[in-house]
Amino acid sequence: MLEWNLSALFKSEEKLESFTCESVRQAEEFRQKYEKKIAHLNKEEFLISLKNYENLNENVAKIMTYAYLCFAKNTSNGDFYARYEEKCKKIEENLLFFELEFCELETLKSSEFVEFCESYAFYLNRLLKNKKFNLSQKEERVLLYLSNTGASAFSRLFDESMSALRINFEGKKLSEEEILSKLYHNDRRVRKKAAKNFTKALKQNASLLSFILNMIKTELKNICHLRGYENAEMPRHLSNQISQKSVDALILSAEKSYHLVEDFYLIKKQILGFKKLKDYDRYAPLGKEANFSFEKSKEIVLKAFRNFSPEFESIAKEAFENGWIDVYPKENKQGGAFSHSATSAAHPFVLLNYTNQRRDLFTLAHELGHSIHQKLSYKVSFLNQNTPLTTAETASVFAEMLVFDYVKDKLKNEELIALYAAKIEDIFATLYRQISFTCFERRVHKEENELKKEQIDAIWMEESAKMFGKSVKLTKNYASWWSYIPHFVHSPFYCYAYSYAQLLVLALYGLYKSGKCENFKELYIEMLSRGGSVSPKELIGVFGFDVEDENFWQFGICEIEKLLKEFKIKALKC
Repeated sequence: MLEWNLSALFKSEEKLESFTCESVRQAEEFRQKYEKKIAHLNKEEFLISLKNYENLNENVAKIMTYAYLCFAKNTSNGDFYARYEEKCKKIEENLLFFELEFCELETLKSSEFVEFCESYAFYLNRLLKNKKFNLSQKEERVLLYLSNTGASAFSRLFDESMSALRINFEGKKLSEEEILSKLYHNDRRVRKKAAKNFTKALKQNASLLSFILNMIKTELKNICHLRGYENAEMPRHLSNQISQKSVDALILSAEKSYHLVEDFYLIKKQILGFKKLKDYDRYAPLGKEANFSFEKSKEIVLKAFRNFSPEFESIAKEAFENGWIDVYPKENKQGGAFSHSATSAAHPFVLLNYTNQRRDLFTLAHELGHSIHQKLSYKVSFLNQNTPLTTAETASVFAEMLVFDYVKDKLKNEELIALYAAKIEDIFATLYRQISFTCFERRVHKEENELKKEQIDAIWMEESAKMFGKSVKLTKNYASWWSYIPHFVHSPFYCYAYSYAQLLVLALYGLYKSGKCENFKELYIEMLSRGGSVSPKELIGVFGFDVEDENFWQFGICEIEKLLKEFKIKALKC
C-alpha cells in the first residue's frame, strides 16, 4: 500500500463525528464528577479518575490524529482540521481542572497518590515538579481557547503556504520537495538553477514568512512572561527533561568541532575540482550516486532491520503492508516527512515525499525508526508513551545507521565513496546544521522587537558561516533559506534534539558494534518500550552513559572523526 489507510482510526467521517460527540459528553460528565473534588478522593478513587482522564485524552489524540492526517495529505482541508480542533477544545476545557487540582494538593496527599499510582509515578512527579509554571484555571482556559488563533494558526498558515508553493523549473512547476531534490543532482548548472529559482519563490513570500516567524517569537515571549519561564528555550528544555547546562554543553561541544565540517567540505571541493564550493554544491554527489526505487528501499530497510532484530523487521513489515505510509508527493500534500504516533488503538502513520533519491532511502529508515519506537511505547499507558524529543529522535537516527551499515557492505569503489560522503553529510545535517539552527533561534528570540527580513537574513548567514568556515561560499541567495524550515514555526527550539540524538546514537552504535555490551539489543528494545515513563537520564544510564556529564558528547564526536577518517582513506584509494 502506498497511501494511508485511515480506517484504523475511523472507518468514516460519520464514525469520527459520533465518537467526537460522545467524547465531549464523557468529558462533561468527568468534570461534573471530579471538579473541586480531587482533594477528597481516596487513593483508589484517584487512580480510577486518573485512568478516566487518560482515556479521554487518548480520545482527543485519536480525533486530532485523523483530522491532522487529512490536512497533511491535502492542506486545502484546513477547515476540516479547524472544525475538529474546536470540538476537541471543548473536551480539553472539561479536563483542564484535573492536573491543576492535583498540583494544588497538600504534599502528603499528592505523595500518597503518586506512591499508589506506581505506573504513573513519573508522569505525576513531573506535574508536581513543573507546577510553578501553572496559571489559574481561568487563565489556562483563556490560553486554551486562544491557542487556535495563535501559534497553531500561524503553523497552519505556514503549512498551507509552503504546500501551495510551486517553483518554476525547466518548464515545470515543482513542489518544495521536488526542487530541493535537484540540489543532489550531479550537474552543477541544475543545482545552481534550482537554488536560484527556489530562492526567488521564497522571496516572493518573504513578507508572509517573516511575519509568521515574528508572531511565533512574540507569542512565545508572551507565554514565557505569563508563566515565569526564564527564557524562550526553557519550556522546550522542561518538555525534553533536560537541563539548560546540558544543552549548553552540547552546543559548545558541537561548535568546538565545527572544524570537522570544514575539513570534509575542503576535501569535497578538491575531489570535485572546484575553485569555490558554493552553498548549492553542498550535496553534489561524489563518486557514483545511486537511485533507489521505493520497492528497493523497502527491501533494504527490511533486511537491515532483520539483521538487528526480528521485532524491528516485523513492525516495519506491518507498516508496509497495512497502510501506515503515504509515499509520494502530491498536489497540496504537506512537505517533508514525519511519523505520527497516533494511539495504541491504531498504529503510527508515516508521511514521505519519496523522489527515488538516496536520501529518501534514509528518510524511510528514519521515519520507520520513529514508528518502531512509537509502536513499542504502546506497551506503557497513553500518558506515559510519548517520549521527550531528546530520546524521540534516538530510534530514528539509529535506524539510519543500521541501513548505512547494511548498504556499505554491498558497495565498492565509487558507489561506496558516494555513500560515505552522503552519510557524513547526513550526520552533519542532523548534528551541526541543527546546532546552527538552534543558535539562529537563540539570537532571533533574544531580540525584543519584531525583526525585519534583512535582520533575520543576517543572523542566518552569520550562524551558517560559523559551521562551514572557509570551506563553503554562501551566496546571497542563501540568506532567505531560513524561511522554509518548519521547526522554527511548529516547534521552537526543537532542533537541538536532533543533535542530541545524533551524538547519543553514535555513542550507542559504537557500543553496539564494539560487542562490549553482550545484551545490547535487549537493553535497547527495552529502552524504546519504556516510552516516556522514565527520564532520559535513566533510560541512557543502563548503557553506562551519563547525559549530564559534559564529556559525554565527545563519545559521539569521536565516532564522527572515525567515519571521516575512513572516508579519507577510501577516497584516496579511488
